[in-house]
Amino acid sequence: MSDKIRVRYAPSPTGLLHIGNARTALFNYLFARHFGGTFIIRIEDTDRKRHVADGERSQLDNLRWLGMDWDESPETNAQYRQSERLDIYHKYVQQLLDEGKAYYSYVTPEELEAIREAQEANHVAPHYVDEYAGMDEEARKVYVAERQAQGIVPTVRIKVHETRVYAWEDIVKGHTSFEGGNIGGDWVIQKADGYPTYNFAVVIDDHLMEISHVLRGDDHIANTPKQLMIYEALGWEPPIFGHMTLIINTETGKKLSKRDTNTLQFIEDYRAKGYMPEAIFNFIAFLGWNPGGEEEIYGRDELIKLFTPERLSKAPASFDQKKLDWMDGEYIKHADLSTVMALTKPFLEACGRYDAHAEELVKLYQPQLKYGEEIVELTNFFYEPYPELGEAEQAVMSEETALTAVKSFYQHISALSEADFKADAILPLFKEVQKETGVKGKSLWMPIRVATTGFTHGPQLHEALEILGRAETLERLEKAIKA
Repeated sequence: MSDKIRVRYAPSPTGLLHIGNARTALFNYLFARHFGGTFIIRIEDTDRKRHVADGERSQLDNLRWLGMDWDESPETNAQYRQSERLDIYHKYVQQLLDEGKAYYSYVTPEELEAIREAQEANHVAPHYVDEYAGMDEEARKVYVAERQAQGIVPTVRIKVHETRVYAWEDIVKGHTSFEGGNIGGDWVIQKADGYPTYNFAVVIDDHLMEISHVLRGDDHIANTPKQLMIYEALGWEPPIFGHMTLIINTETGKKLSKRDTNTLQFIEDYRAKGYMPEAIFNFIAFLGWNPGGEEEIYGRDELIKLFTPERLSKAPASFDQKKLDWMDGEYIKHADLSTVMALTKPFLEACGRYDAHAEELVKLYQPQLKYGEEIVELTNFFYEPYPELGEAEQAVMSEETALTAVKSFYQHISALSEADFKADAILPLFKEVQKETGVKGKSLWMPIRVATTGFTHGPQLHEALEILGRAETLERLEKAIKA
């Protein structure tokens, strides 16, 4: 491993932080921290059409929320935004023009589209056709003059060596190579608006910022040969590349797509629903990497200590929402009550339930809470009318001994005064009902739970009934008996 580890996360400010981008940031962060290197945030904002207001702030804010920190960023150096580096890019574009490795291209977007349509109609892979083909020097000058007279602003294209093979040793995928002839012809390194294209600017930035390793998703593999061309043209040594496997949706088996609205995919969404950042951090770390063994709950410092690129997976990473919910639930279960209160407070306040019972309710449901917002659904039976029974609940109440258990429990509850109606006093009553009726196990507990809550599952029933209160508990039991 190089003595000088410098890695970067370089998002475009085009929207919210996606799970896939968060994974890229997190793996670079873990890599840098494990080897005592430098983690850099760089904003790639040269695609002005897709620029989203506040996009940069959203990226940085959500990375901080996840628990990441960085050593260099636009916050301390404006030149970590590509839009602040145009003079630097122009310098290297001019160098390639002067060396004859690049040239001005006057083909218009409309002409390029027409060429692509013709190629597709003839079942030819889309590629750039040299606009200067067959021209001698004089014809070339006439062509350029005519185009300039028409007011066409040129782009700059780099010359592609079609017989050249571009290869690298990928730290995830192993030996990888592309033939120059499969890249689609000479490609644009500077757009007509003067902004560099991604594959040009990223090379300049990575070289000048001394990036040692580039860890990114394997949707960037097709970009790598183009970037290697720039390194070669400028006489620079490329960094070490590592392309992480795709993230697939466990439910569909397909690539996790931003268009899939059935799956939460943005960090902002998880924040809004009251997930714990430590759990999201832990979960994302396992999307294409694992430390070996069966353990799945790790703190940030443990993950930093364990993270090595050798354990990056070659198989697609599986995004399993149920597993994420389980993992978040584990973090909530073991968190301080004050932490869980802070997590649930906004949701309880929004529905008017942040009252005298709020702390009791949160403590009651903490062992089964999967994320903060869920507290509303879980506590519905305390605040809403007794629900209409579902099929499972109806089946419980139709059992032969159900009403026997409920009637006996009603009698024992009635004997408790308001002052004595506490969880510790309620719990022994189930034993009394068992002795009195001979009903036991689920046949005892389930009918009483359904009669008082309307559901077959929930928290410790004696604790829930204390919060529900004596009057409401008796009223619900009466209704169940009369039903």
